[in-house]
Amino acid sequence: MRRFDYDLVTIGAGSGGVRATRLAGGYGARTAIVEQSRVGGTCVIRGCVPKKLLVYAAHFADDFEDALGYGWRFDMPPEVDWGMLIERKNGELDRLEGVYKRILRDNHVELIDGTGRVADAHTVEIDGRSVTAERILVATGSWPAMPDIPGIEHVMSSNEALDLTELPNRLVIVGGGYIAVEFAGIYNAVGVEVTQVIRAANILRGFDEDVRTCLAGEMEKKGVRIRREAVVRSIEQTNEGYTVMLDHGDVIAADRILYATGRAPNTRGLGLEAAGVELNQVGAVAVDVDSRSSVESIFAIGDCTDRVNLTPVAIAEGRAFAETQFNANPIKMDYGNIPSAVFSQPPVGSVGLSEAAARRLGPVDIYVSRFRPMKHTLSGRDEMAVMKLVVERETDRVLGCHMVGADAPEIVQGLAIALKCGATKAQFDATIGIHPTAAEEFVTMRERRPDPEEESQV
Repeated sequence: MRRFDYDLVTIGAGSGGVRATRLAGGYGARTAIVEQSRVGGTCVIRGCVPKKLLVYAAHFADDFEDALGYGWRFDMPPEVDWGMLIERKNGELDRLEGVYKRILRDNHVELIDGTGRVADAHTVEIDGRSVTAERILVATGSWPAMPDIPGIEHVMSSNEALDLTELPNRLVIVGGGYIAVEFAGIYNAVGVEVTQVIRAANILRGFDEDVRTCLAGEMEKKGVRIRREAVVRSIEQTNEGYTVMLDHGDVIAADRILYATGRAPNTRGLGLEAAGVELNQVGAVAVDVDSRSSVESIFAIGDCTDRVNLTPVAIAEGRAFAETQFNANPIKMDYGNIPSAVFSQPPVGSVGLSEAAARRLGPVDIYVSRFRPMKHTLSGRDEMAVMKLVVERETDRVLGCHMVGADAPEIVQGLAIALKCGATKAQFDATIGIHPTAAEEFVTMRERRPDPEEESQV
């Protein structure tokens, strides 16, 4: 008789959980996945995919305007049918959820609808029903975190911001990270008056300083108001909407308020601690290099571990888990040189170390190119692009590539391969550029930016 009902039970049918479970099922394991909401998780249902569709839609505002400089004429000014856009977006999410469900079925994975909770090292409870498994995988992702301030019940998170059926006239966005920046670009482009409130002196903490400065300037050119070094103390509802009270006594009026001040591991209520699973100070599952928790039979991947919170990372962790545990093909995750993108307007692409992070390791050479994209020589748009290389002086190895400008994520994805291979600046220089493109700037930068430390010693 079999000791357990399943070889693997996964809690959470997001990108990472689906990848791990369907691979395990494809390798012959008896598998089940538990999901209390929709299959696809944050990325497909409440994050990457719907957000990118709205980014595409919002960017048409610039495209229509730019077309005038190329001789196109319109009888009437174009306008967005926001309700239709949301309806079309939701239709695409329904299609993708169906694809995910089919993938699970094709790999013999049982989908269990309900709220999963870990009862012990080999038992998962789902709404009163218990199932046993040789291994349990926690892949519950993260959830928007909200501060405890008066009036916080009046705000929306990024979840709700993706589903607004009507556009507000005035939107306050609290937060300076990539989610806040992306929504600021979306709503500003479709005509909403956007004010972004940030605690710091600049947006996108953790990104390269040249990237942060360039993007903030471009956003402000487009009309986004950025309130720097400001903290929201309270929110009040009024007859006209809401008022946002800042720490210095300033007040901002708004029709809607979006909080994008961070996300927390979605581990509350899972019974993990009672089952002996160690959580760290932010509530994330503490795991080793094989994604194993402090309980030998319980594993965790994705945002609930708070390692690198990106969908492709969760997918890669899921694959490494399935290959190691169910295909006798041990794989260790490599977290070095993971590329990332911010789908702001204009977008950001980044891979490797920022200048500040690289300087902490030793002497570096910095190459920066700032230019007006060729497209805007006729469109007349006042938009600048920035490209940057961070190079280790001793070895000539490229440590970081950063870009703000059209197609930045697409361009940096290719450069990530070069960094993974340990490419040097000399090899970048030896590469022939494709002309005329913006991307060729990465292989034509020859002038090193003066080193401030060297100049101070002169």
